[in-house]
Amino acid sequence: MKFFIDTANLNEIAEAQALGVLDGVTTNPSLMAKEGITGADNILKHYVAICNIVDGDVSAEVIATDYEGMIRQGEELAALHPQIVVKLPMIAAGVKACKYFSDKGVKTNVTLVFSVGQALLAAKAGATYVSPFLGRLDDICTDGLGLIAEIRQVYDNYDFKTQILSASVRNTMHVINCAKVGSDVMTGPLSSITGLLKHPLTDSGLAQFLADYQKGN
Repeated sequence: MKFFIDTANLNEIAEAQALGVLDGVTTNPSLMAKEGITGADNILKHYVAICNIVDGDVSAEVIATDYEGMIRQGEELAALHPQIVVKLPMIAAGVKACKYFSDKGVKTNVTLVFSVGQALLAAKAGATYVSPFLGRLDDICTDGLGLIAEIRQVYDNYDFKTQILSASVRNTMHVINCAKVGSDVMTGPLSSITGLLKHPLTDSGLAQFLADYQKGN
């Protein structure tokens, strides 16, 4: 499973990259605003800065909700850097734009997916990634993990190449469970990745090894 980090914070991205397990980055207008990145030019420059840190795909989201606007913004984003993936919303215009970009060989990420039917449409349109929002479904007492498992089944039934990018991952158990059901990618905060390092037996075992070494040396 690929590990993406869901942030616009350059320090966090660099830390995840340095760990050696980062495969890409997802971000959105809300995450940009959280880092104080405002204004069209500054946002575009920030996407390039992210691409210069990581080796893998970087999802950059369009703001337009009409087809023509999505095409215009998507082409501008794709031209920024070869690692850019054009992120499109799961609406009719977004599906049409996905087909347009996939026909041109531009990578796409269809986001805000909350049903198998939506995921099926994205795959039919040739999406590189489809982003079901695990955490947001859990927030309303709906089985987000079950949705990912169902999408996996449908994609495997028909050999769709679209990768399932489990989004809105909140914690380490989300990461583990996504891996169990066959998600191709997970994207979450840095803590959801670094949290996988932690286990009390690792800490106590290392402390014992070091204490024993000190006794004998």
